[in-house]
Amino acid sequence: MKDFSKILRYAKPYRKGIIFAFLCLVVTSVITLLLPLMVRNIINIVVVEKNAAALNSLTFDIIAVIAFQMVFGITQNYILGFVGNRMTADFRMELFNHIQSLSLRFFQARRVGEIISRMSNDISVIQKALVSIPVAVLRQTVTLVGGLAIVFYLNWKLTGLILLVLPPLMLFARIFGKRLRTLAGQVQDQLARAIVVLEEVISSIKVVKSYNREEYETKRFEESIETAFDAEVKKVKVSAFFGPFVLFLTFLVSSLLIWYGGRQVMTGTTTPGELAAFFLYAIIIAGPIGTFVRLYTQVQEALGAIRRVYEILETRPLIADPENPVAFDKIEGGIEFDRVSFGYKKENPVLKEVSLQVRPGEQVALVGPSGAGKSTVIQLLHRFFDVDEGAIRVDGHDIRQTALKTFLNHVALVPQETLLFGGTIRENILYGKLDATDEELDRAARFANAYDFIKNLDQGYDTVVGEKGVKLSGGERQRIAIARALLKNPKILVLDEATSSLDNQSEMLIQDALENLMRGRTTLVIAHRLSTVHNADRIIVLDQGRVVESGNHKELMANEGLYYKLYTLRAFEEPVPMENES
Repeated sequence: MKDFSKILRYAKPYRKGIIFAFLCLVVTSVITLLLPLMVRNIINIVVVEKNAAALNSLTFDIIAVIAFQMVFGITQNYILGFVGNRMTADFRMELFNHIQSLSLRFFQARRVGEIISRMSNDISVIQKALVSIPVAVLRQTVTLVGGLAIVFYLNWKLTGLILLVLPPLMLFARIFGKRLRTLAGQVQDQLARAIVVLEEVISSIKVVKSYNREEYETKRFEESIETAFDAEVKKVKVSAFFGPFVLFLTFLVSSLLIWYGGRQVMTGTTTPGELAAFFLYAIIIAGPIGTFVRLYTQVQEALGAIRRVYEILETRPLIADPENPVAFDKIEGGIEFDRVSFGYKKENPVLKEVSLQVRPGEQVALVGPSGAGKSTVIQLLHRFFDVDEGAIRVDGHDIRQTALKTFLNHVALVPQETLLFGGTIRENILYGKLDATDEELDRAARFANAYDFIKNLDQGYDTVVGEKGVKLSGGERQRIAIARALLKNPKILVLDEATSSLDNQSEMLIQDALENLMRGRTTLVIAHRLSTVHNADRIIVLDQGRVVESGNHKELMANEGLYYKLYTLRAFEEPVPMENES
């Protein structure tokens, strides 16, 4: 119950409706308990008294009571169904919001398919438990307690026969319930692995097709599904035994009741109506007993799902605001790295005592060999990770002491690999400012050199770009990303070589758009193609996690250090326009 109570707390906002629904449920359960007594009276009237008028009156009463029960039953079913699904929706939203709050280290350690599985499969199991278990527990408790009280009143000897079935059922439920919980967890784990394969294939479908690996991926998915199927079959073997076993005990007790009760009727100890009523009550009582056994197994399955989901919910974000954070309503854009050291693994540092300063409005390029730490600088500036040693300051404030959301409102990233959402062009650009006007949208598109190609599309801004923008060219995707950043209007801009892998015409359009974007902003440029950084105010050269050179293009070329070597090496690989040599 400790684990299950974690879910029931979502019912607190709806407790008034739940209480009313439970009152309706109690009424319907009590009416169910009264019906056998009314049947007893009818049988006695027909068999013993033979009173037609009383029979008519009692039959009318039964119809009225059943109709009354129906109204309360409909009310109870609707309220509890609504609340159960509302609780599940609230639970999904809390899990989604929590997942978004987690730091990048969490996502590096888990596959997307595994997270999706817990968000879908596990919560579906929990939803069934939320909707059905509390209702069934209350209804069957009222029915069982009320039924036992009535049959004990009618015939305590026959009641003893019914109670004989309880101990073996409880022992049976406890043993097999634990086994079912283990097997249910295994099924969910295997389904999660299958979803991981599915997600990987869909997201990498070009690679799959290019390498002709459809059969290989089919085999990989089939193995995951078959393993899940085997685990499900084991669970079915255990759960399949419950129903027949409970039914066997029910009919066994019923047979004994008929035999013993029949002898009492023959000796005149009880009436036929009382025996019929008692037999009906025995069936009514057998229902809750069997239901409790099945509910126990459902609870065990739900507990496995709850623990899997709460493994995520109880994971604390590594990046969090301090108690009294500095709110960045406005910033100038000055950046300082003060002896920053950092490693994705503590034993393997990527940055080693890196110190650098960027003045407000300055354009600074980060260059260096692959693995030098350029992208890590950007990740730390966004506070995707916190530094191991040293500090990163913006306008003199350590970013660990700031309110992260207010700080990131002033930062925009244009990545090398443009990431677009699968909706429309309008939705993707408005991601920079959700409440932007049409005029602001047009202005951002024009400055990004995207307006003309957007207007030439049949649906214009309402054109659906497809998964990750697959329906657009690389240059078009990049210009939409630039328009998105322009609309955000940040003070700090981060460019991760936004012109790489593009044709000359697209590169010229994007370079022009980037100049519009960088104007008046503090800009950090990660440069893989050194011919793109000539006009930077300053170039910082990284190597093996350290700053080894700093200066403008002319100064670094004159020093003939690492930048000179990298630049002359790249000069053989790509032509450099003469006018940029100055």
